[in-house]
Amino acid sequence: MIQKIAVYCGASTGNLPIYQQAAAELGGYLANHQLELIYGGGNVGLMAVLATAVIDAGGKVHGVMPQNLVDRGAAAHNLTDLTVVDNMALRKQRMLAMADGCIALPGGPGTLEEIVEAYSWARIGDNPNPCVFYNVNHYYDPLKTFFDQMVQQGFLTAEHRSKVLFTDQLTEIFNFMAHYTPPTVRTNYQH
Repeated sequence: MIQKIAVYCGASTGNLPIYQQAAAELGGYLANHQLELIYGGGNVGLMAVLATAVIDAGGKVHGVMPQNLVDRGAAAHNLTDLTVVDNMALRKQRMLAMADGCIALPGGPGTLEEIVEAYSWARIGDNPNPCVFYNVNHYYDPLKTFFDQMVQQGFLTAEHRSKVLFTDQLTEIFNFMAHYTPPTVRTNYQH
């Protein structure tokens, strides 16, 4: 059952209002559906927009942040709780362990790295949670095309490709999550 959602997103807002609007809509949706947010704990960018939207709608927000970012003043102070960890690798592990599903809002290299790692771990059996790219304003279209090319070129099975979703529709995201089964894990590595 989906109860907690890890959302990966930027410490920047992007240069179009649609990205902030989407983060706020996602936050409101989570709170209104009694879904708790797990995120990086930041007080800037889309992270701040998202967390504020959840809190303003009466929802719960769990931040996870490395000590060095807390020391630099990056942590939000209005959260349900903030878990401080030693480094980014532990942050990612903790967020994934706490979550029942993973969503990437538009963001930069860190956002991309986090969601791709979560999806990659699902493929080897280390993450049972669905992974979704919230494809606001067609932001992730080039990556979607690249994932399709991985299948065409024989680096990703069609079955595993079907286990990651690209969409700009919140209802489609949560329908995908509700009906998700993890990918079949490869067990035979004989040639």
